[in-house]
Amino acid sequence: MQRLKIVHRTTYEFASEVSLAAHTLLLRPRECHELRIESSALSISPPASLRWHRDIEDNSVAIATFDGMTRRLTIDSEVVVRQYNQAPMDFLVADFAVDYPFVYPPDDEMLLRPYMRGAGQDFDVVPGDWLMGLLSPGETIQTFALLNRLNAAIHQRMRYLAREAPGVQTPAQTLALGCGSCRDLAALFLASARQLGFAARFVSGYLHVGDSQQLAGATHAWAEVYLPGAGWKGFDPTVGLVAGTDHIAVSVARVPDTVPPVAGAFVGPPGADLQVGVRVTALQPPD
Repeated sequence: MQRLKIVHRTTYEFASEVSLAAHTLLLRPRECHELRIESSALSISPPASLRWHRDIEDNSVAIATFDGMTRRLTIDSEVVVRQYNQAPMDFLVADFAVDYPFVYPPDDEMLLRPYMRGAGQDFDVVPGDWLMGLLSPGETIQTFALLNRLNAAIHQRMRYLAREAPGVQTPAQTLALGCGSCRDLAALFLASARQLGFAARFVSGYLHVGDSQQLAGATHAWAEVYLPGAGWKGFDPTVGLVAGTDHIAVSVARVPDTVPPVAGAFVGPPGADLQVGVRVTALQPPD
């Protein structure tokens, strides 16, 4: 078990006083048998009324509403989690899905259809020559080995580039540029997996990177693929690994650009300066 503390601060400085519309906050990690929330605190200035709900993807969502005018909005989230996913490779794929290709059972396919090819419009369009390089003609390969090969190919061939601009590049844009942010590389993996016949979804969350500075101070993104017998398994092409004990999922989505941590609007003169700071640190186990 690993204890991790996540501090996430979002600050907007406006050009003059504005009226804040409702803001949607996706900041609370997804609890499951692999992750437990030990404590959670959310501080907002100016004060806001919060209404919590679970969305259609079972993400924990807070809606913040405000009164009055302000020139500054600060949202501070501090969460301590216990992460138990210390053996991410300890799973079994159902016999019929061990080798690629396979077909999802009809009942599963009906539920997984929104996460399969064609579900994400532009995000599902991948140039054919990219996928052709992953498999040799007539090659027999195990399903997990193919997904690992895809993960490694993106990690090795695409350059990671921190990008503050909002939005997600399409897979075609990422391949043409040869680089992208973590969310761009995750979108490329997701679209490629769907093109290969898998059900896949986008994941937004945090990554504990220890002393590394390359990925420090930001949210993180990766993708999950549904493997019969194993469930949703995470693949992180930015670091070239299967998602494990250092990954903390906050939200999942069918389409990559629909789950920003903070989303909202304001009424007033245009112009706002955004600053985001994230820190993920390991804590000592409890006594």
